[in-house]
Amino acid sequence: MKNKETLTQEAIALLKNLIETQSFSSEEENTAALIEKWFEVNAIPFERENNNIWAYNKTFDKSKPTLLLNSHHDTVRPNQAYTKDPLKAIVEDGKLYGLGSNDAGGCLVSLLATFVHLYAAENLPYNIVIVASAEEESSGKNGLNSVLKHLPELECAIVGEPTLMQLAIAEKGLLVLDVKIKGTPSHAAHQNEDNALYKTIPVMEWFKNYTFDKLSEQLGPVKMTVTQINAGKQHNVVPSECDIVVDIRVNDCYTNHEVLAIVQEHVNAEVTPRSMNLSSSSIPENHGLVQAGIALGRTTYGSPTLSDQSVLSCKSLKLGPGDTLRSHSADEFIYVNEIEEGIDLYIKILSDFLKKK
Repeated sequence: MKNKETLTQEAIALLKNLIETQSFSSEEENTAALIEKWFEVNAIPFERENNNIWAYNKTFDKSKPTLLLNSHHDTVRPNQAYTKDPLKAIVEDGKLYGLGSNDAGGCLVSLLATFVHLYAAENLPYNIVIVASAEEESSGKNGLNSVLKHLPELECAIVGEPTLMQLAIAEKGLLVLDVKIKGTPSHAAHQNEDNALYKTIPVMEWFKNYTFDKLSEQLGPVKMTVTQINAGKQHNVVPSECDIVVDIRVNDCYTNHEVLAIVQEHVNAEVTPRSMNLSSSSIPENHGLVQAGIALGRTTYGSPTLSDQSVLSCKSLKLGPGDTLRSHSADEFIYVNEIEEGIDLYIKILSDFLKKK
């Protein structure tokens, strides 16, 4: 078995290759090939569907519960503020720069190294399956959600996202609404008491001011934000309708269906959800994975950002090297020593969890 130091250096080398291989969401064929090569070099059988790749530990036993390790290898497109080549892995002052280095390449290679470390372990109380998933950034139909039907029932999961290796034990869900406010079209010179734009004002005010009753201990309140508005074609025509888009971050006290019902009850408009499947998630603080992290000095918190946790129905912990504040930023980077720490802590947390099961 490779020692941890060798695995760490190989993981960093893999991350550099991933950075230099374009993998925009739903265009991850080439990074998928790199991950396949990683498994082949480590003599680990794997399966692939579309651009998702998964593998099981050597001693997989159907009678045992299954633990999922997951992170993604797709990226967003680089923003225009980059000063460095986003598709070039550059190391400066201990920082590894490049698109996807922080979100979520560092997490992915750290989990891959951890999986290799545990792959051949015997007498484990859990099976371990690792999924390097696609289309996380776009919440696409061919991401982790499409792989779940091939996997055994999952009892718990670690989802690799940048958390500074702190324990995100809850994550807000996402509900995006298209809201259409209808009025009566007319010439702007004529009196019109049914102007769709004016009727939109109280609707937006409601989204701005409404407070949901249930407050989550970890995630705080449900947060609603109007993010887009569109109406009208020319200056002298009152439009027949006004469209707004509302981004709702749902805490773990509500389901997406409950939030939608509340909105529809209060808003005088056509409300259409884009998806009902991006749910909030959580894991109890007394769960073995969380307790193993706490024993190593890690702290717990609730995360406002979305990840592949949203498609899982099992208890899941979001945990990984890197900082979420660097995600999608210009000149994205991860510290090399964060990857080293990530692998070390992943191995320690999982070893402690598996030992105490």
